[in-house]
Amino acid sequence: MRGGRALAGLAMATALMVMACGGNSTNTGGGGPVAKKIALLLPESKTARYESKDRPLFEAKLKALCSACTIIYSNANEDSTQQQSQAEAALTNGANVLVLDAVDGAAAAAIADKAKAAKVPVISYDRLILNTANVNYYISFDNAKVGQLQGTALLTALGNKTNASVVMINGDPADNNATLFKKGAHSVLDGKVNIVKEYDTPTWSPDKAQQEMTQALTAINNKVDGVYAANDGTGGGAIAAMKSAGIKPLPPVTGQDAELAAIQRILIGDQYMTVYKAIKLEAESAAQLAFDVSQGKSPTTPVNGTTNNKKIDVPSVLLVPVAVDKSNVKTTVVADGFWTAADICTAQYADACKAAGIS
Repeated sequence: MRGGRALAGLAMATALMVMACGGNSTNTGGGGPVAKKIALLLPESKTARYESKDRPLFEAKLKALCSACTIIYSNANEDSTQQQSQAEAALTNGANVLVLDAVDGAAAAAIADKAKAAKVPVISYDRLILNTANVNYYISFDNAKVGQLQGTALLTALGNKTNASVVMINGDPADNNATLFKKGAHSVLDGKVNIVKEYDTPTWSPDKAQQEMTQALTAINNKVDGVYAANDGTGGGAIAAMKSAGIKPLPPVTGQDAELAAIQRILIGDQYMTVYKAIKLEAESAAQLAFDVSQGKSPTTPVNGTTNNKKIDVPSVLLVPVAVDKSNVKTTVVADGFWTAADICTAQYADACKAAGIS
């Protein structure tokens, strides 16, 4: 399937499993929506998607559902202690639902526990909150599948090369998603390539990824056939390191999030692929779920599975990721309006856009 429309169709086709949830919301009865306060707590801003996509899409959908509802917004800037303070402030301010994208999945358990004590439901958004029974729902993508898509694409790019030397630049070990991406990638790559260096990248920092790749290149005398990068930011850091080392041509590099800069790098051949996660569908589905919970209603967002957070099986909305390379940029991110041709095809990339049929 391709893009957000296909994902939406899949989600609508999935049988709805009605899950009960707690909380201090009030049933609307026969009237319109009851004004509620819904907190959206995002983890960081180094990854471009959160401020440019997740936040505005969530807020717009919620306002369309309930113009009288209040959104309490915070970004923790990669600081789990700050995120806990932000969550506590939201609860003090009367939040009726927490939509929490955790900086640290384990540390966020304390937030879920405090919310439960206040009878406030918690929706774990994009990243799973671990080690607590007090998570009502989880909405994200099949994150092991993301790693599998990345690993499979890298094998495809390497062709029949035997004993290919691959550097792995994984994500933040405090993020449970990064663990799943890594697991998925290893399930594809192990035994088929030679993983010469591997790093976990704190806070998903592109700068740290660049440093890691520089260290790897020094250790392996610049002999690298491919790079597994867990997201587009780390991929960009790895590419910058290789360019600084004078490596030409660049080996295939993976990514994730379909960031604008990554799409442009893919079109000119600097990056091989990314994973497109239909953030519009994710953010809008989360807003719908938060609204339903706040109103005391059964979820209209299809709940199509469960995810174990080391304590319970959390009722989950699991969406489908899509691999994107030069061949399908037009039919995925452009067709969905995630990025427009005008966004992508600035003067520097005009020729590459023309070659890819994007105008």
